[in-house]
Amino acid sequence: QVQLVESGGGLVQAGGSLELSCAASGRTFNRYAMGWFRQAPGKERDCVAAISWSGGRIYYANSVKGRFTISRDNAKNTVSLQINSLKPEDTALYYCAARTTELWDGKVYYTTQEYDYWGQGTQVTVSS
Repeated sequence: QVQLVESGGGLVQAGGSLELSCAASGRTFNRYAMGWFRQAPGKERDCVAAISWSGGRIYYANSVKGRFTISRDNAKNTVSLQINSLKPEDTALYYCAARTTELWDGKVYYTTQEYDYWGQGTQVTVSS
């Protein structure tokens, strides 16, 4: 069983920055891939960034490349998402997700179906 708790969301002006954090429970955090997704009202949940178990492989959605940075600290069981140059279109509920069905496979995953544990989400609102 894995529990994921996101934090760090908030209201920020366009051009600002936020750092989201996801704390994971369980002893095997350092064995599986993680991802950050976001969902705006009326839209699908999309992956913005994903990271392999070691951090050796990283994926970013085209819309966030150069502005978002995903990282993980396996010693602290956390995965973070640094968000810079925020835009109003970044407004969404941000979720972290864990894929525990494959361990140590070195891959990144970017569809919702590929993840089996989800946090409750943290709201990011960007004002223009």
